[in-house]
Amino acid sequence: MIDVLNRHAEEPMTDPTPEAAPGVAPRPGEAGQPTLSSILADGLKYWEPRRLIYNTVLLAIVVGHVVAGWPATRSVFASEKLLQLFILATLANVGYCAAYVADVFIQLSSVRGPWLRRRWALLLIGTLFAAALTHLVSLGLITGGRWP
Repeated sequence: MIDVLNRHAEEPMTDPTPEAAPGVAPRPGEAGQPTLSSILADGLKYWEPRRLIYNTVLLAIVVGHVVAGWPATRSVFASEKLLQLFILATLANVGYCAAYVADVFIQLSSVRGPWLRRRWALLLIGTLFAAALTHLVSLGLITGGRWP
């Protein structure tokens, strides 16, 4: 019996599970898997600096509509229109937070490694979608549906 134990001690240990394969992240709760708090912290570090890019793109679209429709767009500076723009900007930032939901769920999956290298695609797609919505809303709100 001791001879069998000694032979097993000398053999290299291999883990036959798929999680041991290179490039495959362990499942939640297994060794090496980041905690939820570290995933959330990673999400904050990644997404919050990029919120400036997102907001700048949307602001450029709104300013572009105001400038393109000037002087007819002077009414945008009325208090009611400014309040509407503020509410829409707040909603756009709430929409930006949807990236956190997707990011956390994907990081908890087995594709965490590849996701961390490609999550810029979610930023790009989300920003393009928000830019299209901002363009359409700006046409209606700022220029009254008229394109100069």
